[in-house]
Amino acid sequence: MTSESKQKVLSVSQLTAQVKGQLEGNFSSVVVEGEISSWSLAPSGHAYFSIKDEGALLQCVAWRSALQRLAFRPDEGMKVILRGKLSVFEKRGAYQLNAESIRKSGEGELWLKFQQLKARLEKEGLFATDRKRKLPVYPRSIGVVTSPTGAVIRDIINILTRRAPFLPVVIFPARVQGTGAASEIAAAVGHFSRTTHVDIIIVARGGGSAEDLWEFNDEALARAIFSSAIPVISAVGHETDFSISDFVADLRAPTPSAAAEIVSAGYVSLAEGIRQNLHRQRRAVDSRLREMRSIVNGLVTSHALRQPELLLREYQQRTDVAMSRMPELVTNQLERTRLRVQRATGALEGHNPQLILKKGYAIIRRAKDDKALMSVEQLKKNLPVDIELKNGKRRAVITDDGAEDFFA
Repeated sequence: MTSESKQKVLSVSQLTAQVKGQLEGNFSSVVVEGEISSWSLAPSGHAYFSIKDEGALLQCVAWRSALQRLAFRPDEGMKVILRGKLSVFEKRGAYQLNAESIRKSGEGELWLKFQQLKARLEKEGLFATDRKRKLPVYPRSIGVVTSPTGAVIRDIINILTRRAPFLPVVIFPARVQGTGAASEIAAAVGHFSRTTHVDIIIVARGGGSAEDLWEFNDEALARAIFSSAIPVISAVGHETDFSISDFVADLRAPTPSAAAEIVSAGYVSLAEGIRQNLHRQRRAVDSRLREMRSIVNGLVTSHALRQPELLLREYQQRTDVAMSRMPELVTNQLERTRLRVQRATGALEGHNPQLILKKGYAIIRRAKDDKALMSVEQLKKNLPVDIELKNGKRRAVITDDGAEDFFA
């Protein structure tokens, strides 16, 4: 019996299953670098592709959940680093890498440097919000630090020309990519800060990869922005891109175009307010003109202007009617006045003290000052008094100062 006859015969599925178990058990977590090839995105949202180097090619799959976590879109020829586990696709008998994360090659080291510098500068207070300055609402001039060629400067100039054509723009040309670019940008910021010919500085660059934008993560540039005597807007990359210059600047704009809109917003708002005010005044004038036109039209078509003699006759007639009623009005007025006088006379008579005396009452006055005495306590002994009755007065002297003797 040969050795082959003694060996257990396996089916293809059994052998593949054993390989799958060994492979997945020994390579449950791997990190591999290579260049994307044959990238294909299925309708399900999963991606099927390969990564390769000079000597080999590895089949890969990235599930939709992993792709949704990416901040970039993988593409053909892109060099990437994958982390995942090896698996066997049994129907084809081929092994593949199930990619759980994908990042651009080289971004790992850059990201670490970025985080370290960000943490150190933040600890020093370069990112503190209480030191950030408000931008002037109506700047007199704008300084722009960017490449003198390309879409960025054209976009900024076009927007400012459209929104605030009277606003001067001073351009300080500088490289915005590659070794040494950060030094040029820092020198430009320092120049504007020393000369103070502008009210706002815009540091601008269009979008790009992490490597393209890396110069804006330079420490010297960050300190130049921090030390600037003039407020600085950082407008670097797209809305999802963040750099150290964004954190240290007085304001971060999501794009260079947005920065141009921000610095001109005050003038746009002012112009809009003026337009609205002029519109309101125009409407008020138009309304007043319509009102006056209506009055004039009414006068032109009025009966009085067309036949003024009829209006005069109408007024003459009213005057005649009024004159005919005058005697009656005077008589009525005199009668009303007579009645009011009669009522007033009756009221005065009701308060006449002579009427009270006629009823048998008397008024006792002190002789020396003719003051009426109101109580018995005022009748002192030997006090001269005048007693007024209905038909005259008599002088008397009080002979008793006590009520007891009077009634005894």
